[in-house]
Amino acid sequence: MTRFRAICTAVLFVCASGHVLADAKSQAANAEQFLLLAHADKLATPVFAQVQQMFAQRFTQANGAESKKALLESYQAKANAVLEKAVGWNQVKPDLIKLYATSFSEAELKELIAFYQSPLGKKLMDKMPALSAQSAQLTQKRLESAVPEVNKLLAEMTKQLEPAAAKPAAKKP
Repeated sequence: MTRFRAICTAVLFVCASGHVLADAKSQAANAEQFLLLAHADKLATPVFAQVQQMFAQRFTQANGAESKKALLESYQAKANAVLEKAVGWNQVKPDLIKLYATSFSEAELKELIAFYQSPLGKKLMDKMPALSAQSAQLTQKRLESAVPEVNKLLAEMTKQLEPAAAKPAAKKP
């Protein structure tokens, strides 16, 4: 009878672990679907553009002749290959899927997917890059107004610290 229970327990364990693996695969698939809807596959695009611009600027600064434009393009392609290997979608996708699958339940991922597939979710994704850029500009403008005051406070603190450091040690009688 004990042997029968052990076999039943083992069979039950195998069945349950298969269910857990299926749930993990389903959750990972939902995480990937959400990431694609959220355009996570395009997160590195600005990095690629910035590096391309950096090479173009260096080419211009070096007075690169039009006849050497192929050289610029060759190095830009090499830089793209390096970036693709480091931060390309296929490189970061497994880590992002794991991150989102562990941060959100399967039900939450399904809700996020439903939202991002809705008209409002699509509108949010369309407007998000411009909203993020405008938000950064607004914050930068407000920050600029605080910089002089922060610098003044820093100078005051430094001034108060100087006399303490410059005072000679009191002589003991």
